[in-house]
Amino acid sequence: MPIDVKTIGSSGQISFGKQHAGRTVIVEEIEDGVWLVKSARVIPENELWLHRPGVADKLSRAIEWAEKHPPKATNLDAIERKLSKRR
Repeated sequence: MPIDVKTIGSSGQISFGKQHAGRTVIVEEIEDGVWLVKSARVIPENELWLHRPGVADKLSRAIEWAEKHPPKATNLDAIERKLSKRR
C-alpha cells in the first residue's frame, strides 16, 4: 500500500483526490493524532427496518405476489355495503 504525505489545510481539511470526491467516510480518532478513515454508506433511519433479518425474504415474497396479481379496480360501494352489514 503506497504512503502519501498530506498536509491538513488551514481550514482543517485534507484531500484524498478527485477520484474519491463525494464519497461518505467515517473518521475515527484512535488516539491523539491517529485517525482511521473508512468509506461508508449511510442508511436513512426510516429505512433501517429494510435491513433487519427476514425482511428481505418477506419483501421478495410480496413482490412476487404483486407480480402475479395485477391491480384491479375496487368497488367502493360493495366494500361500504359489506362494512355496514358488520355494524
